[in-house]
Amino acid sequence: MDFRFDEDQELLQTTVRDFLEGEVTPETIRALWDTDTARSPVLWKKLAEIGLPGMLVPEAFGGMGMDEVDFVLLLEETGRAALAEPVVQTAAVAAPLLRELDGPLAAEWLPRIAAGDAAVVVGHPDVAFVEDAHIADLLLLPDARGALHAVAAADAEIAPQPANDPSRRIASVGFDAEASTPVASGDAARALLEAAFDRGALASAAQALGACERMLEMAVEYTSERKQFGKPIGSFQAVKHRLAGAKVKLEYARPVVQRAAHSVASTSPLRGLHVSMAKLVACEAAVHTAKQALQCHGAIGYTWEQDLHLWMRRAWSLDRSWGRSPFHLGRVRGTLLEDRVEIGAGSTFLNA
Repeated sequence: MDFRFDEDQELLQTTVRDFLEGEVTPETIRALWDTDTARSPVLWKKLAEIGLPGMLVPEAFGGMGMDEVDFVLLLEETGRAALAEPVVQTAAVAAPLLRELDGPLAAEWLPRIAAGDAAVVVGHPDVAFVEDAHIADLLLLPDARGALHAVAAADAEIAPQPANDPSRRIASVGFDAEASTPVASGDAARALLEAAFDRGALASAAQALGACERMLEMAVEYTSERKQFGKPIGSFQAVKHRLAGAKVKLEYARPVVQRAAHSVASTSPLRGLHVSMAKLVACEAAVHTAKQALQCHGAIGYTWEQDLHLWMRRAWSLDRSWGRSPFHLGRVRGTLLEDRVEIGAGSTFLNA
């Protein structure tokens, strides 16, 4: 199987990167912090014009009709730009969930998502808080018995929660399940929520790769300019080792994330294992690179004016989104050590 991306996929990645570099700058990110929502409807509409919210929306509903393999490179670019808009919640998680639900709900909301006219967010039993609930037009929420409900924003009780990242808006969300009709229940709801969780974790992992790459670039730029003893500090062996180690973690994590994207797109029976592995290694790379970049910047890296902390905070936030590391590590251990797992043609790993 050829896992290389084709020319069209790479060209779309370049297009999105160029767009985000022009529209999403440290100045625009900071400016949004001072708004009530920290989100920009104008920017969301522009993102829709290049197809980002509608990537996983079927063409029949005005979307691009693509899958997670096509989307993973673009999600990485949104992390590289520290984009705060609800790409993960709406484009990566809610859109395919609605697509799989089908019926009147999909027909109503998928065209609005693709056009950039709506934000839809998804709650999950294993995720304490719902991201971007404060701007949602529709919330897809599980009840205590596992049934899935479509809840209008006006019918949800949204309580904002503190977050370390000013761009990250999270909330605890409640609703009256007795007054709401579930859109899925039983095994169907369970399957939808499991797939939603894996898509959220995959998208967070891809964004972590982008944040990792950007912090590494910032560290290289700074250490090439900052001089001590008449030489750039980037020429010192200790600094080289820090940055080389971060680069190795990034390049190791990237194919793991891309493999997980293929597993999600193809509904592989090992989807959960591959997604958890991707979330673990991508977030580990991002958090590690944040630490190394901060060390390379020295005292200036701790200042509010230094842009590095925009991506450091994003790395920490992504590490906590859609399952923290202990959860995903437990899922990997559970799969490998308790289950019979086919790992290749004719090869089986079996717990002894």
